[in-house]
Amino acid sequence: MSCAPIIEKNFAQSAAALRACRICRDAPRFGAPLPHEPRPVVQGSGSARLLIASQAPGNRAHRSGVPFGDPSGVRLRAWLGLSEAAFYDSARVAILPMGACFPGLDAKGGDRPPRRECAPAWRSELLAGLPALDLILVIGRYAQGWHLGPSPGGLTATVARWREILEASSRPRILPLPHPSWRNNGWLRTNPWFEAELLPVLRAEVAAVMGRAADPALTDAPGERIAARGSSLSSA
Repeated sequence: MSCAPIIEKNFAQSAAALRACRICRDAPRFGAPLPHEPRPVVQGSGSARLLIASQAPGNRAHRSGVPFGDPSGVRLRAWLGLSEAAFYDSARVAILPMGACFPGLDAKGGDRPPRRECAPAWRSELLAGLPALDLILVIGRYAQGWHLGPSPGGLTATVARWREILEASSRPRILPLPHPSWRNNGWLRTNPWFEAELLPVLRAEVAAVMGRAADPALTDAPGERIAARGSSLSSA
């Protein structure tokens, strides 16, 4: 977690400054410059009670400016039991990836890791603009490392400790999740406890934070039914 001083700005001010940022392209500290024009993709407001702390925008999010606007987002919204309208309601839901810009593709066609310049420069300031947060969903190992610290067992061990993490957290509470990418279909099949045990609690917690009852019509299995709608690289 960053030790950088927190700068007191509201979320809109910080997000506007972030959208003008060019650190990863013009002054990279870690590796080659970003190979395309930066387009930070974030969502939120000072009234948001739910934070989706994710990895980095995917190629579709980079092109559209809409976080999780792909099959990964369809699966994530099913996990949460949220409609698109609720998910993209910035007054209630904030979305902050660890790297605000699409990092590009690796040699195998997968998304590169989030740019390491981004979180130390911006994350503390953006989080300071979200004073009403009640629940943070930390998706994937990069977000989990920032918000929870290192875990010797990696992502699986961290997500498996979800009860302990949720119960131990002060406000805002924290709940770890795997990434909803189709690339994690194998993980979902080999860890059936995620669907059977964690998802019902996740949906109830999200519904409570959003001030509404959980809607069974907005849920689906996290495995093949959603994956069958189309493959995608990771998003946000």
